[in-house]
Amino acid sequence: MSKSKRKSLRDSFLTWQCHVRQVAMRENGGRPSPGMQPQILDEAGAQLVPGLTVLLAPKEPKESTAFLRFQVLKYADPRETYEKALAYLQADYFQTGKAFSGRLLAALPSDAPLAETLLATKRCVLAFAQGRYAFRLPCKVKRLKAHSADREAAIWHNRVFNPALPDTVQVLAFKPDWDAAETKKI
Repeated sequence: MSKSKRKSLRDSFLTWQCHVRQVAMRENGGRPSPGMQPQILDEAGAQLVPGLTVLLAPKEPKESTAFLRFQVLKYADPRETYEKALAYLQADYFQTGKAFSGRLLAALPSDAPLAETLLATKRCVLAFAQGRYAFRLPCKVKRLKAHSADREAAIWHNRVFNPALPDTVQVLAFKPDWDAAETKKI
C-alpha cells in the first residue's frame, strides 16, 4: 500500500472513531457503542472475544490525563466526577482525528486470560463495525510499562467510568499495521 493510501485509511479510521465517540459521549452518556468495542480475532480470524472496549491514544496525553486525574481525585462522589469529565469529553475532545496517534489502548484485569493470550502471540486483529463502516486492523500488541503516558491516560480515562479500577490493571497498546488494514462500507 502506498504511503498516501495508508495515511488516508488511518485518517478515515480516526475520523470515524471520533464521530462514533462523540455520539457516545453526547447522546449515550459515554456508554461504549459497538464501534468502540471491536471483536478481537487471532491472526487466523478466530474470535478471541466478541468485543473489548478500546480507547484512542492521544498524541499529547498530558493535558487530558491531568484533567481526568484531577476530576477523579477531586470529587468524593463518583457521579460528580462522571458529570464533569463527561462534559469535557463531550466538548471538543473528539473533534478531530488529528489529535490521536492511531494506537488503541485497553485496560484489562491483571489476571485476564485474554491479556495473557495477546501478550504471548504479540498480534491480533481488531474488527470494528458500526453503522455503514467496518475496519479490520491487524495489530501488534504490547503491555505498557508503569507510568508511561499512554498507560496513565488509559487508567484515568477508565476511572471516570469505573472509580474502583485497581492500580494493578494491565494496559495493552494495539499498534495497527496500516499496510494490512482493510475497510469497507456495510
